[in-house]
Amino acid sequence: MTSELFDARQGISAVPGITIGHTSLGDTGCTVVLTKESAIAAVDVRGGGPGTRETDLLAPYNTVERVHAVLLSGGSAYGLAAADGVMQALEEAGVGFPVLGKDKPGPIVPIVPGAVIFDLLVGDPTHRPGAVDGYNATQAALIAGHKQEEKEASKSLFNASTSIGAGCAATAGVLRGGCGQYAMQVGQYVIAAVVIANPVGNVVDPDTGRLWADPHYGVDLAKFMSLTALPTKLNTTIGVIVTNAPVTKSQAKRLAMVGHDGIAIAVRPAHSPLDGDTLFCLSTGDGTGVDIPTMQALSAAAAQVVARGIIAAVIGAEPGLGLTAFSEIELLGS
Repeated sequence: MTSELFDARQGISAVPGITIGHTSLGDTGCTVVLTKESAIAAVDVRGGGPGTRETDLLAPYNTVERVHAVLLSGGSAYGLAAADGVMQALEEAGVGFPVLGKDKPGPIVPIVPGAVIFDLLVGDPTHRPGAVDGYNATQAALIAGHKQEEKEASKSLFNASTSIGAGCAATAGVLRGGCGQYAMQVGQYVIAAVVIANPVGNVVDPDTGRLWADPHYGVDLAKFMSLTALPTKLNTTIGVIVTNAPVTKSQAKRLAMVGHDGIAIAVRPAHSPLDGDTLFCLSTGDGTGVDIPTMQALSAAAAQVVARGIIAAVIGAEPGLGLTAFSEIELLGS
């Protein structure tokens, strides 16, 4: 089974039924990954300092298999409050788990897991995403879904890899991080990732000045070595892998696990005691499962889309907030 790279601008909306919305607040923000109805979901937490919500629910041995959205947020633990707004927006849209059963009148409960990055030292530490910001990001994702159905979606709007949403104040070692997306075709299926690249480690090899994950990209080594990281080692890389392959909940867990290989490919060191590295996996398929050869191909691709998402986040980051962007020290012609 062969894998094919999409255009880098083709992000997670390459998977039918998946849309994304952002609220950007300058020095922080949040990002919501929305499913059209619901999606099989799993999570893998590797960092030593995670900030998460509803992750126990996603264990393969627990009851609920499907979620309605995933929140990625800045603001450290405070940013988890944005999930309240996500739930409110989904409830208003009639999206959620039917407590009394499908097609029966009664309350619904949107299932919204999430994770946060530490970005409090970049801007005002009292400025962090709240419920209204989660609500607005969800509304943006809902609008994106309508436009996707009408085939009017803009790649630049819905698949941006830049300083947007939860990636507004992200840092990648000594460089500015951000929000990055990437997608691949794997046989008849698509797999993609959106990553908020905010690692303690660097994406650049200090011996060569080239990106660990792609030596085609490089920086001026002298300028890079002169940079100083923020006075904290509290960071985190978080993200969501999405696919239309009909994987089971256990197989989705495996994809979330191997997705962390993409972090290790792109960042060194990765998964430190002070990172909160967390990856979710969503499948819009029917959950019947895929065979081993297909799972093998999807696993390899999961690592690649995460690594490429990190690259896209760093390369697409904009100068600002007193942080050095890749574009400011990039080697021309690299």
